Amino acid sequence: MSYVVESASSRRARRRRRTAITLLVVVAMLAAAFYVASSYFRRPNATAGASGCPTATATVTAKAKTPAKPVTKAPSPSQVTVNVYNATSRSGLAGDTAKTVKARGFLVGAVANDPLKKSIAGTGELRYGKGGGAAAAVAKTLLPSAKAVVDSRADASVDLVLGDTYKALAAAPAGTTTTPGC
Repeated sequence: MSYVVESASSRRARRRRRTAITLLVVVAMLAAAFYVASSYFRRPNATAGASGCPTATATVTAKAKTPAKPVTKAPSPSQVTVNVYNATSRSGLAGDTAKTVKARGFLVGAVANDPLKKSIAGTGELRYGKGGGAAAAVAKTLLPSAKAVVDSRADASVDLVLGDTYKALAAAPAGTTTTPGC
């Protein structure tokens, strides 16, 4: 049997190489973490106005069907509760959209994946109950291309369900105000 005797200088050289490789891996991991964090914080807000501030309110009016009925005033966005649901595979879409919905003056209820687990091919759906027609008309300003779906809910809340072709909310209507501080 033969034994290989390693000299002290070769052990030191191997240890230095191992240390250098370990430091390079750590530096590469830190660089990747900083890149991901910076891209997260530099992500542009697609719904921000020209000044960079999100809009806060929308103006919508409802018309009476017959001249005999008085014209009903649509609720303001601050009176409309919007539940934002994600029906896509894109992570965080409902949360990002809910922030914009709230910045436009709406009340935000639930923010989650679509509880019905439907596959929505278009930009989205607006789900509401029979008593939520006026609230749905106001919420329709957020995503005009969304398909309106009446369900059996008893309250006036509106579900904004984001579909596969959803990119961003519609631009805020003219005559809206911005949030304080902008």
